[in-house]
Amino acid sequence: MINAVYEIASINYLDDKLIINNALSELAAKCGLQNEFDFGQPTSRFGWTFFKVWIKPNFQMQIEQRLADMIKKSKGSKHEEKFTNFLTDYFQSKGCKVKVKLVEV
Repeated sequence: MINAVYEIASINYLDDKLIINNALSELAAKCGLQNEFDFGQPTSRFGWTFFKVWIKPNFQMQIEQRLADMIKKSKGSKHEEKFTNFLTDYFQSKGCKVKVKLVEV
């Protein structure tokens, strides 16, 4: 299984990246994991900053198992859509105003 790649769109890159890093680190710790995600280089367009987040398969699987009820309630018809929307909602609940898009599986 390969890493899932999500593109994050942010208008406040430094703050949002820190919040996302802390949120994912917290989730990883709850799963007994560490270093299970990575960030790509940011690019800016039209006032937005876009950057990629790679989530390792084992970490994604742990999130899906532990937070299955929350993920099921997320919008979307396909599982990938639900997980992506869950990430958006999760990051927003931590104070990020970002958009998340799955770009690679």
